[in-house]
Amino acid sequence: MTEASLPPPTPDLAYGLNGILGIEFVDIGPDRVTARMEVTEVHRQPYGIVHGGVHCALIEAVASVGAALWAVEQGMPGAVGVSNTTDFLRSMRRGELHAEATPVHRGRTQQLWQVVVTRGSDGKPVARGQVRLHNIDSPETVGGLVPDRS
Repeated sequence: MTEASLPPPTPDLAYGLNGILGIEFVDIGPDRVTARMEVTEVHRQPYGIVHGGVHCALIEAVASVGAALWAVEQGMPGAVGVSNTTDFLRSMRRGELHAEATPVHRGRTQQLWQVVVTRGSDGKPVARGQVRLHNIDSPETVGGLVPDRS
């Protein structure tokens, strides 16, 4: 089997920021992605509440996984985020966050996903966001860079 005919490597969803933040993917598919994250002191800003960037990263992570899976099903190499809009609804200091991503639009060149982040304790929404993603059309490059396949 030549290198060109090898299947793409299975991505490690705990790699990088996902792992640092402690994002655990629960249900993964091209039509819905869910994840959970236990809030710790590293997730808090100086007022003691979860930092807005944590919500943004969680929202980006679950939307990106769903969009990439759908793109691969369509014969594309994947998808990358181009816009993330996040609204913060409630503050949170401790406990578990749950995120659910679902598609709003999936087209030839772009996708739009919505994400709701809720408290694990009572299911009330903490943040909501939408992520626009660009479908990758070339398996060789993303943003002009050749991915490291080692």
